[in-house]
Amino acid sequence: MSRTTRHETPATTAPPTRSPDPTRRNDRSRRAILDAALALVGEVGYDKLTVEAIAARAGVGKQTIYRWWPSKAAVLLDASLALFGEAEDDVDRPGFPDTGDLAADLKLVLRATVDQFNDEKYAAPTRALTAAGATDPELGARFTERLLEPQLALYEARLRAAREVGQLARDVDLRLTVEMLVGPLTYRWLMRTAPLTHAFTDSLVDAVLGGAVPTGAPAATSA
Repeated sequence: MSRTTRHETPATTAPPTRSPDPTRRNDRSRRAILDAALALVGEVGYDKLTVEAIAARAGVGKQTIYRWWPSKAAVLLDASLALFGEAEDDVDRPGFPDTGDLAADLKLVLRATVDQFNDEKYAAPTRALTAAGATDPELGARFTERLLEPQLALYEARLRAAREVGQLARDVDLRLTVEMLVGPLTYRWLMRTAPLTHAFTDSLVDAVLGGAVPTGAPAATSA
C-alpha cells in the first residue's frame, strides 16, 4: 500500500492588530470642532451658533464638546486662538519686527492687522467674541487675557526697545501709546465709521509717534 506524502502549507502569521490611538483621534476631533465653530460663526453669527450645530458639523457627539469646553463661547475662543496662532506661523519672521525703524515696524504690523480685520475668516469670530465678552465678564476677561494681552505685550516690548535707544521720550507711557495705536483702529473696525485701510494706519502711526518722540529728535515718518 503506497503512502502519499502530504505537504502542508505553513500557517501565515497575521500582522498584529494596531489598537486605535486615542490621542490622534482626540486631536482630529478637536480640530474638527474648532474648524466647525469658525465656519458656523461666519455663516450664522454668534447668536445662532449652538453646540449642537458645532457637533453636527464636526461629526461628533454633543457630549464630546462638553467634555472639553463648558460653552460655545469657550469653543470659539480656542478656535480663534488656534486661527491666529496659525496666522503667526505663516509669517516668515514671527513676533514683532525690529528693523531699527520704529515707524516702519509699527506700520507693517498694523497693516497686517487691517488685512486680518478685513478678512471675514478672522473678522467673524473676533466680532463674535468681542460682542459676547461685552455681556459676559468672565468670557471677556479670558478673551483679553489669552488673545489681546499677548498681542499688546508685543507692541509694548517694541516701544520699550525704541525708548531705550532714544527713539521715544524717556517719560512716555508705553501702555498708553499702545492703546493710542490700536484703539482707533479697533474702534473704526467695530463701529464701521469709515473704511479700514493701510493709509489710515500709516497716518495713525505718524500722529501717535509725532507726540512721543523726544524733544529735538527727528519725527519718524517712514512709509
